[in-house]
Amino acid sequence: MSAIRIGNCSGFYGDRFGAVREMLTGGPLDVLTGDYLAELTMLILGRDRMKDPRRGYAKTFLRQMEDGLGLALDRGVKIVANAGGLNPAGLADALRELTAGLGLTARIAHVEGDDLIGRVDELGLGKPLTANAYLGAWGIAECLKAGADVVVTGRVTDASVVVGPAAAHFGWGPADYDQLAGAVVAGHVIECGAQATGGNYAFFAEHDIRHPGFPIAEINADGSSVITKHPGTGGAVTVGTVTAQLLYEIGSARYAGPDVTARFDTVSLSQEDVDRVRISGVRGEAPPPTLKVSLNTLGGFRNEMVFVLTGLDIEAKAELVKEQMTEAFAARPPAEVRWTLARTDHPDAAVQEEASAFLRCAVKDSDQKVAGRAFSSAAVEIALASYPGFHVTAPPGDASPFGLFTPGYVDAKLVEQLTVVDGVRTVIPPAPEVRELEPVPAPPLPEPLSGPTRNVPLGLVAGARSGDKGGDANVGVWVRTEAAWRWLANTLTVDEFRLLLPETADLPVTRHVLPNLFALNFVVSGLLGDGVAAQARFDPQAKAVGEWLRSRHMDIPEALL
Repeated sequence: MSAIRIGNCSGFYGDRFGAVREMLTGGPLDVLTGDYLAELTMLILGRDRMKDPRRGYAKTFLRQMEDGLGLALDRGVKIVANAGGLNPAGLADALRELTAGLGLTARIAHVEGDDLIGRVDELGLGKPLTANAYLGAWGIAECLKAGADVVVTGRVTDASVVVGPAAAHFGWGPADYDQLAGAVVAGHVIECGAQATGGNYAFFAEHDIRHPGFPIAEINADGSSVITKHPGTGGAVTVGTVTAQLLYEIGSARYAGPDVTARFDTVSLSQEDVDRVRISGVRGEAPPPTLKVSLNTLGGFRNEMVFVLTGLDIEAKAELVKEQMTEAFAARPPAEVRWTLARTDHPDAAVQEEASAFLRCAVKDSDQKVAGRAFSSAAVEIALASYPGFHVTAPPGDASPFGLFTPGYVDAKLVEQLTVVDGVRTVIPPAPEVRELEPVPAPPLPEPLSGPTRNVPLGLVAGARSGDKGGDANVGVWVRTEAAWRWLANTLTVDEFRLLLPETADLPVTRHVLPNLFALNFVVSGLLGDGVAAQARFDPQAKAVGEWLRSRHMDIPEALL
């Protein structure tokens, strides 16, 4: 059976609006997928649903379908997206209204069952604003086999929108673990859109990435695939760009999902041709017995002021502001006060901004008034009675609500996945076999590389990509030659990682070794506090931690330079 050609048009809620048309008109496709649901997005949609119970889905997707649905139907391209968010049935109804209004005929189906908000007490999940289990691919596959033209889902795993079409096309069953795992890897590569085609790439200067095309996975019956893009589009598909995306937001070599656990330590990559990277050798295992649940709660209110400190005596100026602000809200201090001084100043600077540092004060409290004007107005009231050159980057403002993300876990058998096609509801059975997750034994390391060294930035020889999983951060680091791997694998230990990134020194750090990719993956627990919605850190999604690591200096063998 011929390969199925699955494209992606969205890596998050807010991605390039025109990507749907670009993908549908740029070349042949069998399926067009979109990922709209990040952890933060579920909180945003939860607040939407509080205002209007009919909402809770990604409205952008509906607008994209106004332009793209007719194109897809004309070209025989199926649409699969998790844009249903907290209300996939509502999005399906809206799509039917849209279809009728456009004079089109299309079968719209949806997958539900992930929303557990009505069962949180029964399942012991606390009192969240949203509670959604990560479902798998079989509901999507069932909808497509029933003839659906468009399938929208709620919270499924990011890769499921790719695995479902592949499983339906090839007739895979729940025990075809290697094939499913191969599709999971392909789905993981393309689900973040242009990150697979050169976007956010460590060696970005090697390609023209001003307007990268979106990725395509050509998946074969055995689960192997080729990652590519439409001809003539920007960016590039190389072993490097694919490796970078493989390392994004992962943990151990066992990448667990609701349908299969994919072994990322078995992934092999090869450059088949220009903009064509083959993925092969992926092995799969039975999924774990539990499903992950995305839990979002409203944590309170936050606010911040940023003081600009210019010229001499930066540290003394910062201490003066801290003392004045602490005294200002001594009667009722916010529950959390966090100060951060960014020394962006340079001596003898020819530009005023280059002579300045930034002192950030962020506060949180359950009382909106305490974190609001009571805080920000206090910061402004000292404007004429503080350090020389006092000014701030923004006027005083009110506090804004913040959210907390926590992962939960429930027995997969307690979650009922349902498909709805033409009003007919079908229950998808849980995985027939499960396997508890176990650590992957550490593989043997290659022979170390010796020779004279120079103290230079790590990024001269290594790429990196980092991301978030709740309050944890992952930093994937890879090199492009066997010699560089011999050095990296033996040198970049957990202790060395902590020395290079002092913010991680007191946090749990786990190193996972992926020899096939010449890569290491570090998971830093707790670096991001309560997650992106809580905004606890300067870089709350850890997007640039990898680039920080690459900028740090190490003794690197001259032979690699």
